[in-house]
Amino acid sequence: MQWQNGYRSKLCSAEQAVKAIKSGNRVYVHPGCAVPEVLVDAMCACYKELEDVEVIHLLTVGECQYSRPEMEGHFRHNALFIGKNVRKAVSDGRADFTPIFLSEVCQLFTKNYLPLDVALIQVSPPDKHGFCSFGVGVESTKCAAELAKVVIAQVNQQMPRTLGDSFIHVDKISHFVEVNVPLKELPQVSSEITEEESLVYQKIGQNIAGLIEDGSTLQLGIGAIPDAVLRYLHDKNDLGLHTEMFSDGVVKLVEEGVITNERKTLHVGKIIASFVLGTRPLFDFIDNDPVIEFHPSIYVNDPYVIAKNDKMVAINSAIEIDLTGQVCADSIGTEFFSGFGGQLDFIRGASRSRRGKPIIALPSTAKNGEFSRIVPMLAPGAGVTTTRGDVHYVVTEYGVANLYGKTIRQRAQELIDIAHPDFRSELQQYAIGRKIFPQPEHPVLSPN
Repeated sequence: MQWQNGYRSKLCSAEQAVKAIKSGNRVYVHPGCAVPEVLVDAMCACYKELEDVEVIHLLTVGECQYSRPEMEGHFRHNALFIGKNVRKAVSDGRADFTPIFLSEVCQLFTKNYLPLDVALIQVSPPDKHGFCSFGVGVESTKCAAELAKVVIAQVNQQMPRTLGDSFIHVDKISHFVEVNVPLKELPQVSSEITEEESLVYQKIGQNIAGLIEDGSTLQLGIGAIPDAVLRYLHDKNDLGLHTEMFSDGVVKLVEEGVITNERKTLHVGKIIASFVLGTRPLFDFIDNDPVIEFHPSIYVNDPYVIAKNDKMVAINSAIEIDLTGQVCADSIGTEFFSGFGGQLDFIRGASRSRRGKPIIALPSTAKNGEFSRIVPMLAPGAGVTTTRGDVHYVVTEYGVANLYGKTIRQRAQELIDIAHPDFRSELQQYAIGRKIFPQPEHPVLSPN
């Protein structure tokens, strides 16, 4: 129990702990629902004493104070994934964006592309052996905490203790700040969408559910599409989870015995993830549950590891897709919107899985039906998140297109068939003009 003496000697206030942050430092912040707000607030409170501090992280929940206009020159955020709370700062040029696959974030630290001076993390209280759990988020934080010169931990009585490769010993932490505060929560999006949008997502969920066989292992994220899919899986048997993250919707399927993980071919009987985004009931659900293992994203998102799961089904969304199958999921034209996340990690992992199914799902239209999301070509400046060579299944509320092994002509027809009816003629005319389709006097039959 000698660790206890070391722990007590490192206890301090948040104001004292953040004095370790110096001008010119690079500071990593624990992302997601694990964001250590007390430490971040203390850091931002002394912003006038600091200059040129780079703050990096993946998506965080809540406000990012250090990206406010008045913080310019003191803090500059470097987003590894652009969340809603920093999108304007990136768009205005007050923050930076580093495109990176989630499976490769840890390499930014291990290979010294982004050496870390300070890591601000949030953990559970230490167990009797002196180990704290990273709780609701391991992702890239475990790696960051192992490599940062200074590690400041917000030790929260309300942080769940999650199992797996999810621990850090108190000896590796420089300063401890004890708190007892609720974690940031991210509710499901159902309350934010209209009734009409809800019907669209329900149809997409039904179409995806039709592709999921008993015994499949799923990757599910957060948002209207994953939530809709979960609603239509109650008649499935022995599903498993290997996913970068999951949210509240999974809990009911576990309790009903739909998700058992018993037919997985990797980590049998276990849910494998690297973080969760959700609410208090989800945090209670994952607390100290040996069925659920958290691992760093360098492992969970490794396509080689993902492919070891037979019947791996990867479900990812998109902003738009062109008639050749190119997927844009991270930008709207030249405006950066989000990031790569784990989309291509799981698309490629599922494509290499025995009987795997990589799926891109999206509503057929945007802006209340004004625009088609299936487009002749991606918007000028839009990035290609997933290449046409990686895309297999594409799902809208109008059906399922399977592009794998198809010619450009066949792909275009499959995608037009699942586009909104209001835009099919326009898409067809474009395909004719581009000589993807022959002239109308030689009509092309839709492939079976």
